[in-house]
Amino acid sequence: MAETKNAHHHIVEILAELQDHPLMEISESPGHLLLLNLWQREEHLFGSRITRKQSRIDLLRSQIFNLCLYFFTFHLFFFTVLSTNSLSETGTHSCRTWWVPMVVNLSTSIVMVFLVHVTMCRYWKAYGELERERAGNRALTRCVQELRMKGVSFDLSKEAGGGNRMKSSSVEIRWKVLTWCSRYLVTVCFLGVMFLAIPVCRFMVCF
Repeated sequence: MAETKNAHHHIVEILAELQDHPLMEISESPGHLLLLNLWQREEHLFGSRITRKQSRIDLLRSQIFNLCLYFFTFHLFFFTVLSTNSLSETGTHSCRTWWVPMVVNLSTSIVMVFLVHVTMCRYWKAYGELERERAGNRALTRCVQELRMKGVSFDLSKEAGGGNRMKSSSVEIRWKVLTWCSRYLVTVCFLGVMFLAIPVCRFMVCF
């Protein structure tokens, strides 16, 4: 009998605690419940957008890797063929036409530099969008957690993620050149190889 009374008393305490729980308060407040549902739905949308943008970034990263592979494979093949031909052909005639392989190499390199730079621009644009989505999702998650902890005492006029954007804009402007070089290092390397190939073509054909 005493055990039954203790169990009943324990159940009453649990129900009393549940009634005072912030989630119970939210369920009884239409405004807070609506806000919680809206924010949870927005969290789901954030997750979907982040997944899509991450997939796009992975695809662009794969494209950049393939372009790098094609670029250096082309130059390896090009200079192998050029070296073989220069050994078999000697004289002033071959030296006079050194600009022909140079033009072929330069035109191909320009196309590949353009392709890799465009792909890099798309990559960093998608990366910036992904970072903004993640920052917005983190801010929204903090607001949802705060709402769940405070219950009806939560301020309904509070905006999720307000005032947390563009904190690093001044730093990026200050180090604009360094930032550009670090982001587009692949383009810089492609340009370096492209201009280095000009004297190499002349040297391999004429000497």
